[in-house]
Amino acid sequence: MRGKSRFARLLDVTDIPHYPAVGWVHRRWADLSLARQFLMAGALVLAAGMAIMGFWVARQVEASVTRNTATATALYVDSVISPLLPDLKGSDVLSEGARRALDETLSRGALGDRLASFKIWKEDGLILYSSRPELVGKRFEPTENLRQAWAGQVTADFDELHDEEDALERAEGRPLLEVYSPIREPWTGVVVAVAEFYEIADELEKNIRSVRTGSWLVVGLVTVGMMALLSGIVARGSRTIEVQRQHLEARIAQLSRLAAQNDALRLRVERASSRAVALNERYLRRISADLHDGPAQLLALASLKLGDSRMLTGTAKVQADELRSVRKHLDAAMSEIREICRGLTLPQIERFGLADVLQAAVSAHRQRTGTDVTLISPDGDPKLNVSEKICVFRFVQEGLNNAFRHAGGIGQGVAATLAGGTLNVVVEDRGPGFDIASLSGDGLGLAGLRERVESLGGEFAVTSSPAGTRLAMSLKLSGYDAE
Repeated sequence: MRGKSRFARLLDVTDIPHYPAVGWVHRRWADLSLARQFLMAGALVLAAGMAIMGFWVARQVEASVTRNTATATALYVDSVISPLLPDLKGSDVLSEGARRALDETLSRGALGDRLASFKIWKEDGLILYSSRPELVGKRFEPTENLRQAWAGQVTADFDELHDEEDALERAEGRPLLEVYSPIREPWTGVVVAVAEFYEIADELEKNIRSVRTGSWLVVGLVTVGMMALLSGIVARGSRTIEVQRQHLEARIAQLSRLAAQNDALRLRVERASSRAVALNERYLRRISADLHDGPAQLLALASLKLGDSRMLTGTAKVQADELRSVRKHLDAAMSEIREICRGLTLPQIERFGLADVLQAAVSAHRQRTGTDVTLISPDGDPKLNVSEKICVFRFVQEGLNNAFRHAGGIGQGVAATLAGGTLNVVVEDRGPGFDIASLSGDGLGLAGLRERVESLGGEFAVTSSPAGTRLAMSLKLSGYDAE
């Protein structure tokens, strides 16, 4: 933890203890889309904010309505009661006449209908007068509202009858507005007593309930509207992100597949290149063996003939016969050398199209063996690079050589097709076939063809049965251009 700021430590989820329940919640939360995460978190935050705002607005409205109602009622009561009260300064007892006047005023008329109870307090908590006679003369601990009234403020509580002297009013079970109003001396304005009265607040309760409901409704509608608007924006953004994420994942998967294919192709090319080096060495050994066993032997024989004593001491006829024999051996050696060279060299195929390459390989085989070969060329003229042309030529050349050696040239045929940028070439015959499993891995013909085709990223296959042999290659053309 050293080196991390306090804020970074708070955000570092790796420092959170790994409780199973916490881990499960974290995984479920991570599985949700951004829109659902916002909807849940936003709903929780906005609901909490709506509750706090609603309670605050409701309390403010209730306090405002209560205060305004209490002030209006206090002014009305003061205008009715004040003329009935004598000078209360320094007096702890209300005269009988004043008490009767208050009783009559509070028991009839508008005040009698509106007020459930009435008290007059002295500053030390003494009840100087009460509409409930049993409370007159009793003392109670001054409440906060009573102290504020002595300070000259009108205070009120709606339906909160928690004080000790409110026991009788609580027993009625009706909504009451408790108001404390200061009684002032007319000529000095000094507070000499406090009037406490309880107004029946059925109508006020309805008004407060209506205002509270309206405020909650407004706050709720505003909150729901905000949530809907923000959720719509976030949902749209979440959908866009989700679509982009899916496209990105698909692209990554595609790139991963291409990378795997590239790795596989690279390994195939490396193996093919390694085997090609070995095959080249085998080709060189075969050429060396062909030259040694063929032309070299014939030349050696011709040389022996030339060094024979009969060439020097024999008759003219004998010398002529020996010279003809030497010439025959030299002609045979030259013929074999030309045959070897003909198999090693290629025609000038750089400027050939696919059809010309196929025709050149087939024509060369016809001239060399005197056998017939059927040829089917593809439609169009796809563009091949030099390596691909050489591969096709050598495949057809070696395939036909294989058909001539093993099938005697019976039913020789070459067919090439083009599909979607992939070139397929087949060389087949109708000979007796051979056992593919018996072929030695050191062979040069088919092994060389496989290495040549696979080095270009193509595929090579050979099948053989008593009905004939079939060699097939499939090559994806690098510069394919459909025409």
